[in-house]
Amino acid sequence: MKFLAADTPNPVLPIWQELVLGLIAFGVLYFVLWKYVFPRMEQTFKARVDAIEGGIKRAEERQAEANQLFEQYKQQLAEARNEASVIRDRARGDADAIREDAQRQAREERDRIIASGQEQLEQQRATLVRELRAEMGELAVDLASRIVGEALADEARRRGTVERFLTDLETAR
Repeated sequence: MKFLAADTPNPVLPIWQELVLGLIAFGVLYFVLWKYVFPRMEQTFKARVDAIEGGIKRAEERQAEANQLFEQYKQQLAEARNEASVIRDRARGDADAIREDAQRQAREERDRIIASGQEQLEQQRATLVRELRAEMGELAVDLASRIVGEALADEARRRGTVERFLTDLETAR
């Protein structure tokens, strides 16, 4: 076994010069980190936090805007439905008015046709009554001439006699 000589360094204990140099290097590194790196890292962290919080805030704003637009959409939809209902009711009213107008025109046409038909019937009746009177007059004159045995030749006299006879018949009723 070999024992360590006095001039060989102890492997467990570091050399004091290395220890001092290590402390100075650590101090310089700590100063550089504390002065330049940590503030930049802090700025980066703050920027990230601001970006995240800003993103959340923007998302909340957009969500609120979307909710507002949705409410506007629902309101416009309700207005459109109300307007459609008004238009539908107006169209029904117009259809009813048109139907009533067509029915009124049909009734007027029907009444006109009935009046025209009644007028024609009255004219035909008057014509038939005149023809029947004339024929009855001729038949009455023929019958009277057969009964009396004399001929009534004068047309004016015969018409006067026929007219008196028909008037007497009408008054006798």
